[in-house]
Amino acid sequence: MKLTWLGHAAFRLETAKATILIDPFLTHNASFAGQDLKDVSKGVTHILLTHGHGDHVGDTVAIAKETGAVVLANADLAAWLGSKGVSKIEMGNTGGTINLGGFTATFTNALHSSAQITEDGVSHALGNANGLMLHFEDEASLLHMGDTDIFSDMALINELHQPDIGIVPIGDRFTMGGAVAALACQRFFNFKTAIPAHYGTFPIIDQTPEKFVAGMDGSKTEVKAPKPGETLSL
Repeated sequence: MKLTWLGHAAFRLETAKATILIDPFLTHNASFAGQDLKDVSKGVTHILLTHGHGDHVGDTVAIAKETGAVVLANADLAAWLGSKGVSKIEMGNTGGTINLGGFTATFTNALHSSAQITEDGVSHALGNANGLMLHFEDEASLLHMGDTDIFSDMALINELHQPDIGIVPIGDRFTMGGAVAALACQRFFNFKTAIPAHYGTFPIIDQTPEKFVAGMDGSKTEVKAPKPGETLSL
């Protein structure tokens, strides 16, 4: 399994049977600068979305039309994407599991909002925010938490799914901050590897993973904090 951090909450995940983009906010992502959109989109088979905010939906419509990738999203967001011309859609909702061929995706809880703001300034809800729990046939399991605060039912997610790898939002203001994210990982999960995300993109969120790294000191979980564009072999 190869996992590339594209900046913010966006990742490219390459497995034996699928090439996946998660929350592909790229064009207006300052952390994506210097990377190539065509290279990142090459061979993509699936696009997975945690929720409907612009900094997560990002370039989904354009990439889906260009590549023919299947897009997974909650039912409300999926319907909205369909209205934008996305043709290959798999929709679900919290607690549901979808078999995508070679892997399954389960919508887990997340404490956050999910909406798009139209040109008239009105916010339109696009379902609930979620995390995404991915199980692969012959590779490590991975939980992308999406945008969330800490909550005690994270323990149930761990009990049900036993994720090996956790992608953890740490930027504060819109998600839990690094210290709280570290507490969530240590109290509720048994990750082999934790990867911080959702930081360094905008001036009003934390710029480094230092608080998370410090909070995870002494944990059995290995913390890997790649630079944007860096690929990890997991």
